[in-house]
Amino acid sequence: MSTVLVINAGSSSLKYQLLDPHSGTVAAKGLVERIGEPTGHVSHTVAGVEHDRDLTVADHAEALRTALALCKEHGPDLGTAGMLAVGHRLVMGGALVTGPTLVTDTLLSQLDELTPLAPLHNPANLTGINGARQVFGDLPQVVVADTAFFHDLPTAARTYALDRELAERHGIRRYGFHGTSHDYVSTLVRERVGRDDLRQVVLHLGNGCSASAVVGTRPVETSMGLTPLEGLVMGTRTGDLDPAILFHLARVAGMSIDELDSLCNKRSGLLGLTGSNDMRTVLAAMAEGDRAADLAVEVYVHRIRKYIGAYAATMGGIDVLTFTAGVGENSPFVREKVCAGLEFLGIHLDPDRNAGITGEGPITTDGSPAEAWVVPTNEELMIARQTLQVVDA
Repeated sequence: MSTVLVINAGSSSLKYQLLDPHSGTVAAKGLVERIGEPTGHVSHTVAGVEHDRDLTVADHAEALRTALALCKEHGPDLGTAGMLAVGHRLVMGGALVTGPTLVTDTLLSQLDELTPLAPLHNPANLTGINGARQVFGDLPQVVVADTAFFHDLPTAARTYALDRELAERHGIRRYGFHGTSHDYVSTLVRERVGRDDLRQVVLHLGNGCSASAVVGTRPVETSMGLTPLEGLVMGTRTGDLDPAILFHLARVAGMSIDELDSLCNKRSGLLGLTGSNDMRTVLAAMAEGDRAADLAVEVYVHRIRKYIGAYAATMGGIDVLTFTAGVGENSPFVREKVCAGLEFLGIHLDPDRNAGITGEGPITTDGSPAEAWVVPTNEELMIARQTLQVVDA
């Protein structure tokens, strides 16, 4: 089996999958956590069997060597033999990575310059890339950016009404994120429905949440902006916020830029409203009569529905509304709340389909003028396939 190793590197973690980009078959996958800490942990799955162990891992290169050793230990044919390339997730590609791109020394030095636009993510991604280059030598390595799918947004959609010269000087525009997920999901729905002209709204609802409007193959809007903070209510992020609130807090509460950054990105969203960033916990509290949880869900759903309406107006209608990611795929209640009252857009939810769906498929009634779907996202497979495009070019 010819495989691509897909790596998603965090500051102290490394998530990986070894998979066939053609069939989507996963040969092995795992997660190395607490890299650089005294007590690390790795969970590794091969042939459907999970192997867990505690171990100390010094850096991302050692984490990769650990992953390869586990592949060899639990399946000798799953190591580097047959590996075509390594594909890396990159959160912020800016104007440099607008499609799958071969890693070079020059590219890495240029990507360093994007760090101010994604200070929490890009340094970790680059650490993973450098670690993989140490381990795999001359094996081709490719970066796939979350922002690439949205690079060619219509000018009006990507432009902020900010001083033009200042914005151009500092690269301020709507970049969008979760693009690999939105690309995968919208492509799959087009294939399943059998139409290339669909007007789709895709809702990626996880701890991070984003919405996109896609006409045919082209995204025309997305909710995240210069950073992943803008848009929908998320696990710990505010989403849309009047910027003057931050000026006000700086003046009356004496909060610094770093404190405001932490407030908006790490202490708000569902966590700020309820004390938990996990929708499952919030829904359980809501069922027990917790008013804060009830309000949080109402705010969360209200924001989503507002974006659906705006995107339907942008596209001149809607053919498919798709739910994906952790909440979108696994919460019938949230899907029901989002779809309630959307009959004017042609979306008629089937309660039984919505409650019983596992995997992918429609959750609207037969003959519904517009469909709602659930599609499990597969960013790793999309990265693998885009990596292969570069290798085969």
